[in-house]
Amino acid sequence: MKISREEVEHVALLARLAISSEEKDMFTEQLNVILEYVDQLNELDTTDVKPTSHVIPVKNVMREDQVETHLTQEEALKNAPEKEEGYIKVPRIV
Repeated sequence: MKISREEVEHVALLARLAISSEEKDMFTEQLNVILEYVDQLNELDTTDVKPTSHVIPVKNVMREDQVETHLTQEEALKNAPEKEEGYIKVPRIV
């Protein structure tokens, strides 16, 4: 698979990048080298390889939920610099 200079220009336009003529040539060459390297993967026989999302087994590492005691609303608001109707009052950000 080869990428053309026109495709590089199109991608640059979509990305709103202003690139020079030399950069277009450079990116075309670089992308073609990358695509040739990736194309080598098509030569591999993967008929007996199962599709996976990870190369090693992944398991959930989160802890079990446990009921714990928490601060009451009064305790949580005790050190707040400003409070209003049971909530911490903060400056308005627009």
